[in-house]
Amino acid sequence: MRLVTFDPGDGPQAGVVTGDRIIAVRKLLGGSSADGMLELAADPRLIAQIRAALPRAGPGVPLEDARLLAPFPRPRRNVFCVGWNYSEHFAEGMKSRGPDALQQIPEHPALFSKNPATVVGADAPVWHPAPVSEQLDWEAELAVVIGRPGRDIAEANALDHVFGYTIANDVSVRDIQRVWHGGQWFKGKNFDSHLPLGPWIVTADEIADPQALRITSRINGTTKQDSNTRGMVFDVRRIIRELSVGLTLESGDVVITGTPEGAGMGRTPPEWLKVGDVMEMEIERIGVLRNTVAQRSV
Repeated sequence: MRLVTFDPGDGPQAGVVTGDRIIAVRKLLGGSSADGMLELAADPRLIAQIRAALPRAGPGVPLEDARLLAPFPRPRRNVFCVGWNYSEHFAEGMKSRGPDALQQIPEHPALFSKNPATVVGADAPVWHPAPVSEQLDWEAELAVVIGRPGRDIAEANALDHVFGYTIANDVSVRDIQRVWHGGQWFKGKNFDSHLPLGPWIVTADEIADPQALRITSRINGTTKQDSNTRGMVFDVRRIIRELSVGLTLESGDVVITGTPEGAGMGRTPPEWLKVGDVMEMEIERIGVLRNTVAQRSV
């Protein structure tokens, strides 16, 4: 099932995408106030009710006319992120850093976070950081949405805690990420609008193996990344295990899992996004997340 957050004109609400239509969850649940994505992630009984009601649903809203938002327009806490999680991307990143860079991926995943203000939805503008920087980069990533909360989750049971999957674009300002603030990643990863998510969440029951999904990115129609999630160094189970050590993962938490090779910084010469560039991130069985780079007004 594809679950979307959209705004029909009276505020954000969750919906189910069926073909080329959106059926409002509020309608499927008989006017229930539990009609937001966070409530759905937290309560599997609501998902069961929605499935049962779908055959009797009316025509809904045309998808092409709907204003889609990020699945969680304003996450209640920071998005968890994994760096260096595809060996080829690690290699291209280290090559650009010079001979003193790390030579192999660490034994544990590199973790950082992006704050809720970075999150935007499909077709929303992504602001260019000029004049502060010209080194704006793209990163196509599989995003995991937590359903059942847990702490110290066993790797073998990790997927039982997944509500669904969506697409992320971990937009990065590379020189600020790598040089400013002692090379600490937080600032360069946390500009407003620099985490498009969407266009919807595909529930976990429709993706039996998150490590078997083709992942690509296109800039202005030209393919830049073309890989598969089987190339992750730390798979989704391991990531959930590592994040949950001593830390409770909550319903609605979003975890982005790293990007494969082909980002702009690793190209020869490096390629940076410009105002007007159209970014398309695509993941098999999920869909396409499209955003355009825009010049931010004062």
